[in-house]
Amino acid sequence: MGRPDAPFRRTAFPSSRLRVERRADGTIVATPELPLAAHDPNLPRELMRRAAEHPGKTYLAERQGGAQGPWRLASYGEVDRLARAVAAWLLRAGIGADRSLLILSGNSIAHAVVKYGAMAAHLPACPVSTNYATMGGDYGRLRHVIGLVKPAVVFAEHTATFKAALETVDFGDAVIVTDEPALVARTAGGGRVIATAEVFATPAGPEVTRSIEAIDPDAPTLYMLTSGSTSLPKAVVQTQRMITANLAQGRQVLGETAGWSDVMLDWLPWNHVSGAFTKMGTLVSGGTLYIDGGRPMPGAPFEESLRNLKEVAPKFYVNVPFGYAMLADALDRDEELRRRFFGNLRLALYGGAGLPQALYDRFQQLAVDTIGERIFFTTGYGATETSSGCMAIYFPTEEVGIGLPMPGLTMKLVPQGDRYEVRLKGPMVTPGYLGQGERNRGIFDEEGFYRTGDAAQLHDPDDLGKGLKFAGRLSEEFKLSNGTWVTAGRLRALLIEALSPLVADLLLCGEERDRLALLAWPKVAVDDALRAELARRIAAFNEGRGASERITAIGLLEEPPRADAHEVSDKGTINQRVAMTRRAADVERLYDVPPGPAVILPRGA
Repeated sequence: MGRPDAPFRRTAFPSSRLRVERRADGTIVATPELPLAAHDPNLPRELMRRAAEHPGKTYLAERQGGAQGPWRLASYGEVDRLARAVAAWLLRAGIGADRSLLILSGNSIAHAVVKYGAMAAHLPACPVSTNYATMGGDYGRLRHVIGLVKPAVVFAEHTATFKAALETVDFGDAVIVTDEPALVARTAGGGRVIATAEVFATPAGPEVTRSIEAIDPDAPTLYMLTSGSTSLPKAVVQTQRMITANLAQGRQVLGETAGWSDVMLDWLPWNHVSGAFTKMGTLVSGGTLYIDGGRPMPGAPFEESLRNLKEVAPKFYVNVPFGYAMLADALDRDEELRRRFFGNLRLALYGGAGLPQALYDRFQQLAVDTIGERIFFTTGYGATETSSGCMAIYFPTEEVGIGLPMPGLTMKLVPQGDRYEVRLKGPMVTPGYLGQGERNRGIFDEEGFYRTGDAAQLHDPDDLGKGLKFAGRLSEEFKLSNGTWVTAGRLRALLIEALSPLVADLLLCGEERDRLALLAWPKVAVDDALRAELARRIAAFNEGRGASERITAIGLLEEPPRADAHEVSDKGTINQRVAMTRRAADVERLYDVPPGPAVILPRGA
């Protein structure tokens, strides 16, 4: 199928023109000509302001009583009132700024309230993946985080969900705030357990307003955890200035087209920056966010998202590439969903990984068939260390990629062979990691640019204005046993593109071995026809490629990637190193001599 030919639905983006410096060593430094829009570096004050402007307008909505229950609506006035109560309770506790508030909760109204309350009381909040507290075992990652951020308060929203962790893990002297304290028989550290309702009922006086006005925009306000894909997670220090600068650049570039002041629907977890950005971006835009309790995972989690899309139908939609692939399948099957989804949609954003061009084209064909127009796709390239996405596609293009820097951000591209290392500087960039001390200096170069560790290429070497495309993570690169380097991130993206839509995702294997192979999760039934087609496609992919890119064997995985084993993140992206370690036996079978019958061999391998 060729690319669909139809006009794009109207967008309204500012100028993406850049001031570009090209240095003699090949380094490129680029800054948007458009300055960053004025903004208030104080989110609790923004919440207070919005509550005064329209106290009865719904800010957050979440399902009650399960996936098909009614929506519970929380107005700006209610969220502000409850956040002020949390702040008052924290201020009276007299907790020092060297401690934190740990949040064990999914996306919820209460989660937002507690986070904003902690901000207002100058106590850094640290939202944690619920997987850390529900998987059992030795709770190693949760214990690591506790030692790192030293919580004085732990908000564990649903006692029944976290009971085992609350009774097993030593939270030290932290006070546990939860909905049903009576369910907790004991705490390992001996800390008090009190009811969330008790905290939410705390009277809040003028001391809370004074505390909000006294917020230091450059002090830590959030500790956001890295994915921990290659080691235990680090706590990225985020400040009010960082967060609000990032929100301001997003609103300035995407806000009008996306309709953030209108109605939003989003599932991305708030313990990751992308989901947290949507929650706070809705706040500063004065919009309404419906919390999607679904996930891009087969079965009931994704069915919940589809039901919500039919009911809410937002102008702006965000997902990871795997989620877009699942959505495209659902749109193919369901005419009502197509009409509802495309009827309102103005802008789609992907993050977490590159979007395969074939999937992009398929999605656009569905849009054209439904509404006669294409939908503009953008991306939110960034990192936990840059608050969230700080680069975007906001210029005419039909190529997928990572875009250009948004206002307020300066980008440096340092040559790395046929690619560039991406380095970033601006008010949305972190001062460093909690507890890293002098080691934090190493994450910045001699000019103060944050070293992302990502590589990129120019869509057009002669025109930076056409944007960048992702070319892998430098830390994911590995060597074959003969010393040949493999650009694993870039190669994996090319393979997903080549095998789309037959496979959902894959693991690229070959570190310290003599050849490359891959393990794949098939999207369709496994039969001789699929095996033959995969062998044919890989043989075509291999043509003209050297050992650092040629795939010699393919294995198919039956068991889906497991979030409870850290194989897949809350965002739906695959943790390559963890998954390959867990599936070491599957990896070994790829290198058996002679190969077993389950291994697919492309022609010429």
